[in-house]
Amino acid sequence: MPDIPHRLSWRPLRARSRHKAAPTGALWLVLWLLCTPALGLDLTDHEQAGKRLYREGVSSSDAQLLARVGPADMSVPASVLPCASCHGNDGRGRSEGGVRPPSLDWQRLALGPGDREVNNRRYPAYTEASLARVVRSGIDPAGNRLDPAMPRFELSLADQRNLAAYLKRLGEDRDPGVEEGTLRLGTLLPEQGPLAEAGRTVRAVLEDGIAQLNQTGGIHGRRLQLMVMDPGPDPASTAQALDKLIHRERVFALIAPVAPLLDSRQLEQAGLPLIGATPRSGSSAQVFDPLPGVPEQLLSVALHARDSLGLAPDAVQVIYAGDDQAAAAQVVQQRLRQLGFTGVSAQAFTGQALAGEGIVFLGRAQAFAELAASLQAAGRNPYLLAVSSQVAGAVPGLAPAWSRRVLLAYPFVPGDWTARGRATLAGVQQRQGLEPRQASLQVSTLCAWQLLVEALKQVGRDASREQLLGALEQLHDVDTGLTPLLGFGPGRRQGMAGAHVVAVSLPGPGYVEVAPYRPVPDSP
Repeated sequence: MPDIPHRLSWRPLRARSRHKAAPTGALWLVLWLLCTPALGLDLTDHEQAGKRLYREGVSSSDAQLLARVGPADMSVPASVLPCASCHGNDGRGRSEGGVRPPSLDWQRLALGPGDREVNNRRYPAYTEASLARVVRSGIDPAGNRLDPAMPRFELSLADQRNLAAYLKRLGEDRDPGVEEGTLRLGTLLPEQGPLAEAGRTVRAVLEDGIAQLNQTGGIHGRRLQLMVMDPGPDPASTAQALDKLIHRERVFALIAPVAPLLDSRQLEQAGLPLIGATPRSGSSAQVFDPLPGVPEQLLSVALHARDSLGLAPDAVQVIYAGDDQAAAAQVVQQRLRQLGFTGVSAQAFTGQALAGEGIVFLGRAQAFAELAASLQAAGRNPYLLAVSSQVAGAVPGLAPAWSRRVLLAYPFVPGDWTARGRATLAGVQQRQGLEPRQASLQVSTLCAWQLLVEALKQVGRDASREQLLGALEQLHDVDTGLTPLLGFGPGRRQGMAGAHVVAVSLPGPGYVEVAPYRPVPDSP
């Protein structure tokens, strides 16, 4: 995120309890367990195999398991429909297509003595044998046929024993980072290099939020703890740092990393949620970004130029500088075509003068300045449409001829800040000694923090990563006091889908909001 310039000429459309017997050996063990942080459930080999079967649908023999589904007994690989896909990693079940799978808590299943009667239907206690039967046939111990939506599995005797063994421990199997009195979060923040200052800023905002929250008792009786790793200078060092957070520090979730080379595939393999920005192109179900990505912001600017400035839909070109921008440029090109921009192409900028009355630019500030200079040398003065986070550093050096011809996308502007939002931001800045010129990065970090806290509150005491992902999906119209309303949804992993449009006046520069935030229409 760029710094919000000091010299703003914003014209927003709307601002808003004497002696006692010594403890026995067993009692010492109990006391030790109570006083020692839980580092994760220690499962036997059989229980580990049962866990893999439960979560992944994979047999201990590595033979392919088949699941039979529906009245027609259609066969599909069990890996497609493992137990956890409906009952959840915690075994509590979640509503799916109008069907509510029951809890698989073993204390509930093996409840006795005798039968339970609910709604005129008998529910006898389960045994390992009756559990194997219901898994195979879909018929419970009382002879009740379960919903046809429940898959039936042909398990070997070894798989049956492993599954039963794990279900008896399922209620104890907490996700990494979830301890009795602590919830561990992780982040990747550089300590050296050009992003070190950004790393210090993000760390200050996160540590402030954790300190404020822990002073009031934390969340659901757990104090939050932040584990920080330096991602280093390259993809290999970033992957190593993330691996340490996942396997050594065993963090519950990742919050606001500053790691441009992070590979979201590691998150997906570990099932680790991330709340914050990630620069990889494409989407990941594990990543929830509060703010819009570069493509969404650029579409807002292009739509404004077409609808309000009369830019012809066939006079727009997408220009990118750097191979790292190519994938995003293709996304922008495709979305522009879907929005009615005809003939739009995506080209790499190598110093040449370019055609088109509107140039949608992706790249760093230096390349943006070079583009403007090459166009001016060729006697051309098209609209330059860009994202402030990429090119803001080049704006002060642009020639006056580009005045009002440069349109920048901002996810939020000071007009979005409410009195509560301003007080929150000012409090962090004062307590942490942060400069107002870093406001944009501070705001984006605060947004990620607020969304995570809200989701954790909704998850409750028995937190799991899976529940966190579900709670994040259910966040709608979250008022941060610093941005337009944020929210996610199934398949939607960006809290916003548009941007404000700001025109640059030169010399100066001055910044004038010319279009308020509006969501970009979904693809048809």
